[in-house]
Amino acid sequence: MFNRTENLSLYIKKYPVISVLIGMNLVVYLLGLIPGIGNNLYALGIAYNYSISQGEYWRLITAMFLHGGFLHLLFNMFGLYVFGPELEQLAGKLRFFSIYFISGLLANVATYVVEPLNYASLGASGAIFGIFGAYLALVYHTRKILPQLKQLILPLVAISVIMTFVQSNINITAHLVGLAVGFILGMFQFTPKRIRRFREK
Repeated sequence: MFNRTENLSLYIKKYPVISVLIGMNLVVYLLGLIPGIGNNLYALGIAYNYSISQGEYWRLITAMFLHGGFLHLLFNMFGLYVFGPELEQLAGKLRFFSIYFISGLLANVATYVVEPLNYASLGASGAIFGIFGAYLALVYHTRKILPQLKQLILPLVAISVIMTFVQSNINITAHLVGLAVGFILGMFQFTPKRIRRFREK
């Protein structure tokens, strides 16, 4: 299910939303490497709670496209690249984007509400965990027609949640809220009727 065998051109054609999201994150990362531009980009874009409290609400969105280094970017984009395609095909372009974007946005909103004013965060992990949450909803909806799906999804989600608490410098609030939001959205998006239509294609 998660074995990606498409070449680059076919991948872009089949999964345009994921391709655009990965491209945007890569472009922002490369811009961040440019002296002068990079410093301003991060200064104006990270989700710094104090600045958000002063009305800089765009940070709740821009922080989703900023990463704290290449490995941080690689981990998140690898998750999107590998685990996103089935959801984009099943949900459709707009619904998939809504799961990704709303999960990431509400994860940052929750971080602002829960964490202190001096807290700062960045990265797409809230949105990525939204994808994992949507898969949990998919497991629920397909428990009778695809019971084997949980053998793939549940260990993946469990390991991701465990790593959230084991690793340092992780925004635990964003991960857990992104997971919950993705699950709730997935419960509405991946109805049995929609799943049956997708399997019949």
